Amino acid sequence: MAPDNRILRRAKAELAYFSGAFRLREREAGGAGAILRFARVRPAQRARFQPLKSQEITPAFLDRTIRALKRWNYDIVGIDEACRRAVTMPGRRRFACLTFDGASKDIVTQAYPVLSRHGVPFTLYLPTAFPDGVGVAWWLALEDIIARETRISLVVDGRERHFAISTLSDKYELFDFLSGWLRKLPPPDLLYAVNDLGRRYAADAAQLSRSASLDWADLAKLAADPNVTFGSATVNHPALSSLRDAAAQREMAMGRAVVESALRRPVKHFAYPFGDRDAFSRPHVVMAEEAGFASAVSTISGVVEAQGRTNLHALPRIAWDGRVRSLRMMRVLLSGVMFAPVRPTPHARPERDLG
Repeated sequence: MAPDNRILRRAKAELAYFSGAFRLREREAGGAGAILRFARVRPAQRARFQPLKSQEITPAFLDRTIRALKRWNYDIVGIDEACRRAVTMPGRRRFACLTFDGASKDIVTQAYPVLSRHGVPFTLYLPTAFPDGVGVAWWLALEDIIARETRISLVVDGRERHFAISTLSDKYELFDFLSGWLRKLPPPDLLYAVNDLGRRYAADAAQLSRSASLDWADLAKLAADPNVTFGSATVNHPALSSLRDAAAQREMAMGRAVVESALRRPVKHFAYPFGDRDAFSRPHVVMAEEAGFASAVSTISGVVEAQGRTNLHALPRIAWDGRVRSLRMMRVLLSGVMFAPVRPTPHARPERDLG
């Protein structure tokens, strides 16, 4: 979301909170509950250039969030219970379901100590190439290169492009442009582009990915906790919209099979990589259902309705923006007053989450 839109939306949320409007409309708009989506959890960083900060929260904020959910009388439940409540009559209390995307190492080093101390259930969606040590977190390599360079050249859509990035705003603009372009590439083209950048600017994307990712020993530790549910997020974490149907089906099936084999437990839940409306569409929703997943989550903003009014294979999530540390904001978002009902449509532009 552009800065002006982000400021406007935050202002609307603040108005809804201080006017009490969110309380008046919560019973109508709040649904059965909400699924919260987080990615990285780590202490605040001092670097000036942090293009991925919107996907990070601190361990302290995670702790504050859990305490606030309990104080607001939300039932913190696992994804199985969230799905059950999505198809039954509304309960007296709303639920909050905590989910984490990706296979970031800090899930076990920073998030898990907080989660286990509170004894709350959570779900971790795994792209299995990363604990296998072969995943490529190209966004980390892109961040590393742009942070330390003042000029970047690379081939974009068959043409050599040159970018001057001497200012901080230039760097953010280029990161947004290149990450959007890279995400849409078919996997072979994406790998070529990332390797090309790595060769030009001495960035080892594979090593960056391995050092930042969970391994199977970490996951075995988490698997010993009955509060942890594992879901699948494919093998290589591609935007499904960048794949042919057969390749998308293969990513779904293989990702699930690897997790089940490694952790020796059934995997019933799925997360669409990236998860916005540019990353998946109706055919992928059908694929997830036909693959036998009990649910599939997106990053499309919204709350979960009761009585089956929300498609279990296109579940909305509140993807929290780590640049916003206001529990007031979270309270308003959980009320549902900021969201329209989620009806996934192909090829629609996503409304990005607050932040």
